[in-house]
Amino acid sequence: MTVAQAPAAPAAPDWTAVRADFPVLTREVHGKPLIYFDSANTGQKPAPVIEAVDDFYRHHNANVSRAVHALGTEATEAYEGARAKLARFLNVRVDELVLCSGTTFAINLVAYSWALPRLRRGDAIVLTRMEHHANIVPWQLVAQRTGATIKVAEIDERGQLDLNQLYSLLTPEVKLLALTHVSNVLGTVNPVREICREARKRGIVTVVDGSQAAPHRPLDIAAIGCDFYAVTGHKMSGPTGTGALWARREHLDAMPPFIGGGEMIKEVRFEGTVFADGPRKFEAGTPNIAGFVGLGAAVDYLSALGMAHIDAREQALLAYATDALAQVPGLRIFGHAQEKAAVISFLVEGAHAHDLATLLDLEGVAIRSGHHCAHPLMQHFGVPATCRASLAFYNTHDEIDAFVAALNKVRKLLA
Repeated sequence: MTVAQAPAAPAAPDWTAVRADFPVLTREVHGKPLIYFDSANTGQKPAPVIEAVDDFYRHHNANVSRAVHALGTEATEAYEGARAKLARFLNVRVDELVLCSGTTFAINLVAYSWALPRLRRGDAIVLTRMEHHANIVPWQLVAQRTGATIKVAEIDERGQLDLNQLYSLLTPEVKLLALTHVSNVLGTVNPVREICREARKRGIVTVVDGSQAAPHRPLDIAAIGCDFYAVTGHKMSGPTGTGALWARREHLDAMPPFIGGGEMIKEVRFEGTVFADGPRKFEAGTPNIAGFVGLGAAVDYLSALGMAHIDAREQALLAYATDALAQVPGLRIFGHAQEKAAVISFLVEGAHAHDLATLLDLEGVAIRSGHHCAHPLMQHFGVPATCRASLAFYNTHDEIDAFVAALNKVRKLLA
């Protein structure tokens, strides 16, 4: 089976018309127009995604792969159609894509099905300082059970990986390198293609967390050269509880099932079970069918806009917001990587992150405050929390102006 080729790039979108596709963006919060700057947390859903889920439940609802009646066939075709759409979007083979609840599940699948049976005392796992907890905790649990150790690749003053230090860690005892494609806190875009190439030279298996990359930039997993790549659907304007793990076929064939039950078998006898081929041997039980129908619609929507156009739009918003925030007295931005996604983590002198976020919410501005599931990164910067404004293609320059005005207002209240 060959990798699907990406379609020709679409024309540049009308961003005003695009914004109108998102119903939630028309509402008010505390009597103020909603300014949603929390897309790194979860992306908002366009009408076609909402309508696809609604249509499935109204007209096609049935379980997948378990019935020959019309509804069962329609549900199965829609579910598998979503897998095929996502495979094209990521430029991978359909038979190497495991559908699951999201990146957290995907990474745990690799941890328990690939790493746990293979790692031994004396082996090592390399992580980076900027990882989300979902790409730290599973490896800690595996290390505790196997006797393996964890090494940490550090970042420089700009929030970029120190590649020389990272490569120095890739010694013979290292069996696995897990890293994020895009930092959810700093916005740093890591050179995953180069890093995976260096790891592969040393025989090290690579796991890439693509949660913050898939919604915002063109992806070609085949070109990255990793062994595993995980994505989360709800950050891609799809429903919650959806996502996928891509894995090289040789890994899928060699890995034992992670969870047992229905739909992941060929035959069950009390003497033993014959499991389905990957990826289905990792998809036990009834999946989130309607959610994946919605994710398929989200992939269609993003593809119609064009990921290169989305990336360019968000880069323009990021540049505008960064310049505007630089004018706010006492404001410190964390992360100034040369290549960066539209994520700005910041603090204002004399104000706690949670106080800022709470008062901004009263102005209709939704940002996130806290450790962002990245405690080790907060420890690196010596702060308990930051505020994070994360932008998406449906945001506007006017919203950025209103956000900065609201920030100046609440800053004075907290002075």
